[in-house]
Amino acid sequence: MLAAARRGDDAAWAEIYHELAGPILGYLRGQRIPDAEDVLGETMLQVVRDIDGFEGDEAGFRSWVFTIAHRRLLDARRSQSRRPADAHETEVLEDAMAPAESAEPAALAELELDEVLVVLDRLTEEQREVLLLRLVADMDIVQVAEVTGRTPEAVKALSKRARDRLRTLLAHRTPPDRAPPDPASRRSHG
Repeated sequence: MLAAARRGDDAAWAEIYHELAGPILGYLRGQRIPDAEDVLGETMLQVVRDIDGFEGDEAGFRSWVFTIAHRRLLDARRSQSRRPADAHETEVLEDAMAPAESAEPAALAELELDEVLVVLDRLTEEQREVLLLRLVADMDIVQVAEVTGRTPEAVKALSKRARDRLRTLLAHRTPPDRAPPDPASRRSHG
């Protein structure tokens, strides 16, 4: 498939995109990048430009692509820190992307994703990064080490701490249907 993509075979590129876009987007969204789709696009564009320089097998290719995504993520964070987000821009984009049909299924799916993101936000940035690469990108310790520029031992330690923290957070999580009453509403009614 890589050889076909290098020759410009559209079917090979479509297969590469199909296999990698979802995991990359999941990784980027889990890292809380507001413009994850743009970063995905930049990542895939760089893959197209640089594929002739890649040497290795399919597993190496996946690591190489996620390394590019990780670097584009860091670039986006630097850019974001220099330019504050425009809330109006985000609202316009969300409105433009809203489906014309019933929004209930999307709202339910978003609620679940929001809950996951809230839990991920309670991890350190490094723990979240390693966990997302391990689970969403389905990478092994060595691949995550290559992508993040850490040693495999450091990745193992971060992964263990992230799993332990998640277990603690999830064990103490209140299910949504059993959420405690809002203290502010108690004060206003009593």
